Amino acid sequence: MRIVQITAGSGDNFYCENCLRDRDLVRAWRAMGADALLVPLYLPLLTDADGLVDQGPLFYGGINVYLQQKLRFFRRTPRWLDRLWDSQRLLRWAARRADMTTAHDLGRTTVSMLRGPHGRQAKELDRLAAWLAREGQPDVVVLSNALLTGLAGEIRRRTGAAIVCLLQDEHAFLDSLGPPYTEQAWSLLRSNLAGVDVLVPVSTWYADLMRQRLMTDRPMEVIPTGVDPGAYAPAPGPPEVPTLGFLSRMCHDKGLDLLAEAFLRLRARPGLAQVRLRIGGGQLGSDKRYVADLLARLQKAGAIGAVEVVDDLNQPGRRRVLEGLSVLSVPERHGEACGLYVLEALACGVPVVQPANGVFPELLGATGGGVLFPPDNVDALTDALADLLGDGQAAWQMGQTGRRAVVECFSVRASAEHWLRLAQRLRHISTDTGDATDGVGFA
Repeated sequence: MRIVQITAGSGDNFYCENCLRDRDLVRAWRAMGADALLVPLYLPLLTDADGLVDQGPLFYGGINVYLQQKLRFFRRTPRWLDRLWDSQRLLRWAARRADMTTAHDLGRTTVSMLRGPHGRQAKELDRLAAWLAREGQPDVVVLSNALLTGLAGEIRRRTGAAIVCLLQDEHAFLDSLGPPYTEQAWSLLRSNLAGVDVLVPVSTWYADLMRQRLMTDRPMEVIPTGVDPGAYAPAPGPPEVPTLGFLSRMCHDKGLDLLAEAFLRLRARPGLAQVRLRIGGGQLGSDKRYVADLLARLQKAGAIGAVEVVDDLNQPGRRRVLEGLSVLSVPERHGEACGLYVLEALACGVPVVQPANGVFPELLGATGGGVLFPPDNVDALTDALADLLGDGQAAWQMGQTGRRAVVECFSVRASAEHWLRLAQRLRHISTDTGDATDGVGFA
């Protein structure tokens, strides 16, 4: 049985939970003896120094997608010309210039992609489906998110593979497109579900949300994301210098400014004047002004000397952010589906302080590795951080509790095993049996 994981790449510019999740899943599947292949779309994938075994060619190169959206000529150009725009150097340059696409263009492109064979990138879909049928030869195809469901029907028709679609944070992106694209995109997504056998949300909270938003009774099976606990080294005790950490895309939605404000307030409290702040997670072009303004504010407050920014997004860089932290916090303004950085922090034995929205009540309830605070409330965030920073031993013990839960319940191996059980149930599904999930027995 071959599993093909199709993943939209981020170009190594920011902490992309989907990219990290999919890469680690493929590694785990292959370590367990499964025949698994990762196929990137749009931009190169974030890879660690030791690379990723067995990665397919890149499809839907980001520059080609843009040109085909804007100009009719590029929808008919030969592959030899398209290949020029798919060079790694050009695509990484495009990733750094993500702000060159307006919201209007982004909305139109999203709708076009969801239209699949009827969209402006139809020749890209034809190339991908032909390659999968000829060389990929999948039994099960996993789509990284629901924005890729425009591919589902054609891939299913051409390969006979069962199609599984992960669900993680699509709602926030689609809602941000604005009229008329938000409404069009949601409508197309609902229609595209006919080509999908099973939906796999990464948390119970997100399963409930997407059942409502998609207005669907399609089969869903929750499979939480996991991390490799062996890749992280928990500290033997509390750090000598209290250190606050942030690991996610450095942008407004992730609340980095809220954490910076809490950091400044903490340094004004008795006994916490030496608190340090370590930031990692990268940024898009559109985030650069936000980050520059934030750092300038910390400079003006005289605290920049206590701030460290880590640019490396590979696992050694992420470990560098996490190891030696007293506590991690990403004060996400909107509910999110996974919170991979929480699992990474807990794997390092670092407790977290997170807003009581999205998956975080579910995740912290299952791990016991952190504290919740009312969303968008800097006073409550500062108080929760102060409690943990002021009692390093209690914070360290909370982190150890969280690590034990990650080892027992949120390891990437446990996630991969769940996925392989699902794939085995799907492997004999035919594309011409009407409702492909009849009798398969999903939870």
